[in-house]
Amino acid sequence: MTSKRIPVGVATVLVGLMTLAPAPASAACFESGVGCTNDHVISYSTLRRLSCDALWTVRNTIFYEGGYCFHTARGMAAFDNSGCAYDNSGEVPLSRIERQNVNRILSVERSRGCR
Repeated sequence: MTSKRIPVGVATVLVGLMTLAPAPASAACFESGVGCTNDHVISYSTLRRLSCDALWTVRNTIFYEGGYCFHTARGMAAFDNSGCAYDNSGEVPLSRIERQNVNRILSVERSRGCR
């Protein structure tokens, strides 16, 4: 899969907290200790420092990079669905590391009551 550009609106959520850094093919890379979402498991301590909006953005960027087709107003506003291939998030072909990062982010979001 080729690398996709992160939409400007998604990057805006991260201003002040984290910024997008150059990304390798098929992975989003973030500053503020998050790093690239496909090459290591993000620590819980790093995730706990992020806002709910930043957690949502990192999690959904992983799905965006994997070809997920967003269905919510928020997802469609933040990400470009052109070229998407998967309507079900469980079908998105994520690596073991990416799946683990998604699960960790979801855990932190749930513990905080993020929406």
